[in-house]
Amino acid sequence: MRKLIVELLGDLGYRVLEAEDGPSGLAVLQSDQQVDLLITDVGLPGLNGRQIADAARPKRPGLKVLFMTGYAENALPAHDFLTQDMELITKPFPMDVLAQRLGKIMTR
Repeated sequence: MRKLIVELLGDLGYRVLEAEDGPSGLAVLQSDQQVDLLITDVGLPGLNGRQIADAARPKRPGLKVLFMTGYAENALPAHDFLTQDMELITKPFPMDVLAQRLGKIMTR
């Protein structure tokens, strides 16, 4: 799935930084690389997507985050899982729906 999303983002004109796991992604977010949006799965082994986003916020307070999950939205741990600048998309989703959601997030 990650490879498909990376390809789609490239086709849409986005520059993509890809990480194979949570710790690698967090290292990118804690670097001086420009990052406008974090796209991550909620349920990652080790560091989950929310932990990555929370750990990145001190350095990147306005970071936009798109979480992906295979769970229904109402099955998330708590009603306050999403905070400012965070959105959720439930898998499976059509790539055009992801493209539309990205456009909406990036124009905010």
